[in-house]
Amino acid sequence: MEPRLHLMTNDLGAELGKRFADVSLGITRSALPRSTQELVMLRASQINGCGFCVDLHTKTAAKAGESAARLHLVAAWRRSTVFTGAERAALALAEEGTRIADAHPGVSDETWAGVREHYDEEQSTALVYLVAMINAANRLGVIAHHEGGSLPSTGLA
Repeated sequence: MEPRLHLMTNDLGAELGKRFADVSLGITRSALPRSTQELVMLRASQINGCGFCVDLHTKTAAKAGESAARLHLVAAWRRSTVFTGAERAALALAEEGTRIADAHPGVSDETWAGVREHYDEEQSTALVYLVAMINAANRLGVIAHHEGGSLPSTGLA
């Protein structure tokens, strides 16, 4: 399947992409651990079926030192032993924040309490923005038909 649209090849797309990247850069620079960020982005991308983003975040996480076992178990994080309590709280938020459109009731008080148990105000803010931004990125990729599998395994940020 060919991409429907190359989002960065026109002036408007380039301008919007820059602004989108600026928000993402703010999240990246936050105190929220980078490994947690990658796990959250990977899980939301799996749920949304964005092959490009699954490919990107799997490879980026691996390059940053994430183990293959943990990457393979992200989809089954609730039934695995390789994630910390803090990572589990972030993954729960990612799932509940992503499944809003599936008639899910949203983020439960229990999930939010888990987030606040492990993350301070700034980290929680970064986590909420991260879930929103990866969901937006997934939608861009799915709508434009950006597929996974073509990204190199090395050289990623």
